[in-house]
Amino acid sequence: MFALVDCNSCYASCEQIFRPELRGKPVVVLSNNDGFVVARSKEAKALGIADLKPFHEVEEILKQNNVAIFSSNYPLYGDISQRVMHTLSGFSPHVEVYSIDEMFLSFHGMKHFDLNSIGQTIKQTLWRDIRMPVGVGIAPTKTLSKLANRAAKNIAKLKGVCVMDTPEKWQWMQKRTPVNNVWGIGNRLAAHLKEFEIYTAYDLATANAKTLRRRLSINVERLITELNGIACFELEEIPQPKKQIYCTRSFGEKLTELEPIQQAIAVYAGRAAQKLRMQNSFTPAIHVFLHTSPWQPNYYSNSMTVKLLYPTNDTRMISHYAQSAIKKMYREGCRFMKAGVGLLDIQDRHFYQYDMFSQGQTTHSDVLMMLLDKTNARWGRNTVFFGAEGIHKKWAMRQNFTSPAYTTSWVSLPNVRCV
Repeated sequence: MFALVDCNSCYASCEQIFRPELRGKPVVVLSNNDGFVVARSKEAKALGIADLKPFHEVEEILKQNNVAIFSSNYPLYGDISQRVMHTLSGFSPHVEVYSIDEMFLSFHGMKHFDLNSIGQTIKQTLWRDIRMPVGVGIAPTKTLSKLANRAAKNIAKLKGVCVMDTPEKWQWMQKRTPVNNVWGIGNRLAAHLKEFEIYTAYDLATANAKTLRRRLSINVERLITELNGIACFELEEIPQPKKQIYCTRSFGEKLTELEPIQQAIAVYAGRAAQKLRMQNSFTPAIHVFLHTSPWQPNYYSNSMTVKLLYPTNDTRMISHYAQSAIKKMYREGCRFMKAGVGLLDIQDRHFYQYDMFSQGQTTHSDVLMMLLDKTNARWGRNTVFFGAEGIHKKWAMRQNFTSPAYTTSWVSLPNVRCV
């Protein structure tokens, strides 16, 4: 059996942990630059606030209904996520962190316990220790555990835990689930399935798997097998290294001068390079893009792919070539709103074949990058940074509603006073 544990309205719930007076009240979290609504508590959803709605379109509604508004606070969310995953690891030796708010657990080889009871224990432990509300879905396959989790969150009498351990139970849920809500079925694939008169998860589960494999893909056949209680997807206990890494942001204000744009691109290159080093990889090429607002007249967009002298994870080289590319793409008179850096064709450093005619990345570079990463990990991001990133970052993201980083910053620790 597999369990999928999913945090309820994760970002909004993280904000409520240290603000208990907001529990049971509407809360929304905004995207980068406070542009869109990306998370809503169930009370905010009840007000009819749609997901990914532009903030400026719902700002008045939020204020009229006393909705608590927060800018995205990723250091806080990431730390709370790690605490949730660490707690869940105590319930099974076999786990897969699927996303920041979801984790699969395998109960293979674990016998003689009541599945609903263990689900309730997981739910109660996460609330007791972290104050994170979750839904727990338990079933014989990962795809069915996704369906079970959906039921756990939407059927009140289940009290947040759904165990689908018989065909009768999962078929009941399948008949009530649109096919585009099946794990791995997006809107485009759902449109193709409608050509075969497949509208629900049950229609898919009872379809001819071999025919759909020939007409669509082997993944559809595997999903059908999973929907019938036979596991095809195993846990990925060790995350696969990324083949591409992108760091992109919208500027806090439109930029017309080259220098602040180059500062921003240096920051994005540095963050991408840090992620590259975390998975011990090299990149031989980078992709850089820059554009103005598509909703403004005289829209301008450009991008470049640059091959590096040799594969590297050195921030200095990646940043240098990214800034050079931006300089070539820059156009006077334009009001730029977004830029980004992507690392392409990422290679595992352990298996990299060095060129006998090129020295490649030096030991000195490795030591410098290690020192940079360790210092910033110990004392906080941007404790040490490159001068190319600038000092006063007027282009930085708008975050007008940011909460304190309660768990990752000394100055943000809550104060408790005994009176």
